[in-house]
Amino acid sequence: MWNCAFGQALFQTLFLPHNNNESASMSSTGKKPFYRDLTFQVIAAMVLGIAFGFLAPETAASFKILGDIFLKLIKTAVAPLVFFTVVHGIASAGDIKRVGKLGLRALIYFEVLSTVALAIGLIWGNLLQIGSGMHDAHPSSATAAAASAAVAKGHGPVSTMDFIYGIFPDNFVGAFAGGQLLQVLVISVLFGFALLALKPERREVIEEGLSRISECFFEFINLIMKFAPLGAFGSVAYAVGSNGTAVLMSLANLVLMFYVAIFFFIFVVLGAVCRLSGFSLWRFLNYIKDEIFIVLGTASSESALPRLLQKLEKFGCSKQSVGLVLPTGYAFNLDGTSIYMSLCVLFIANAYGVPLSWEHQLGIVAIMLVTSKGAAAVSGGSFVVFAATVTAVGVLPAEGLALLFGVYRFMSMAIATCNTIGNSVATVVVAKWAGEFSEQTAREEYRRELGRAPGAAL
Repeated sequence: MWNCAFGQALFQTLFLPHNNNESASMSSTGKKPFYRDLTFQVIAAMVLGIAFGFLAPETAASFKILGDIFLKLIKTAVAPLVFFTVVHGIASAGDIKRVGKLGLRALIYFEVLSTVALAIGLIWGNLLQIGSGMHDAHPSSATAAAASAAVAKGHGPVSTMDFIYGIFPDNFVGAFAGGQLLQVLVISVLFGFALLALKPERREVIEEGLSRISECFFEFINLIMKFAPLGAFGSVAYAVGSNGTAVLMSLANLVLMFYVAIFFFIFVVLGAVCRLSGFSLWRFLNYIKDEIFIVLGTASSESALPRLLQKLEKFGCSKQSVGLVLPTGYAFNLDGTSIYMSLCVLFIANAYGVPLSWEHQLGIVAIMLVTSKGAAAVSGGSFVVFAATVTAVGVLPAEGLALLFGVYRFMSMAIATCNTIGNSVATVVVAKWAGEFSEQTAREEYRRELGRAPGAAL
């Protein structure tokens, strides 16, 4: 495939260094050519992936490996980066009271917003009676088998006690090797407090070493990000090529209404939160647009975490707030996952004609408040955690999971994007709330990134 002239030209355009004429042009104008911009590359790759998926579905499905390789490379650095940032954030805070102030505010914010997200999915699903027209839907045996395999592979939490037990690692290295973000967070917090207990002169040496290693990991991520367009192309081509138009049409209403709920949460709920906190959501989204498109193309919120750790600190959030709030939010503040879980519970209930009273629905929501916290720590993401919740409730038919598995890839793009935006906003809001935010730094960064006039409002 890549031996063709088009493939070689595309690869050279996206990734290989350009000649001196282009460099001279870039330096004279002060801006790099539009086709070298990461946002443009990811969008173009997604459009090509969609077209390829429709034109050659069987071949396109085999390009899943590009997305998988890109995500695997990203995941190699996520756990170590979370560890270094959380530890450094706690250590640089200087005292436990400052850490506690940030942590308490973050947890309150996370619980409130997660509950709002669950309520939006529940209310929206009841208003629409989502899935009520699909009583005759019968998933194919292949889809059902794939869904069952995904659930079996995930080993999601099935009870509150299992969830609590699962967040504590049985060895230091195992949490990193398994990519268990909740376990890494526990280790990071404990290690950070242990570092605070050392004498200042000893602590400074360790902090300096951790900071240097962290910088190296960020450079490692910057290299991997050059392959984001290829990852987005492969992921989107696979999603379209493997599902085709049949599944998309049969579940179009669910997917469309889910996206409406996500848009409502981002632009109404988070928009209101941003306004109350004194900054513009739209301008902030424009500031992190590169990361949003990477997440949208790869359907993984982890793909943007390393860049956001750097970018939010440049935006004016203190190192302590970024190091504590953002990684913790990836485990405890999954707004997109919450909307997905509550909406899809009603979809399965209506599709199979299972009546759910408000008491049942509120009980399921209470369970989801716990199980949704494990989505980032479970292999398979939101679908596996949702499947574990459905199984734990015992009211809904497990066969309904196969109805959702076929279109999960399309929904996961919105889930990951909402989770990423929600956690980015949470970091800024909590930093402002705790007095760990620099308005002047934010204004200067806006002017630098967005080309705004001096003194432009946030």
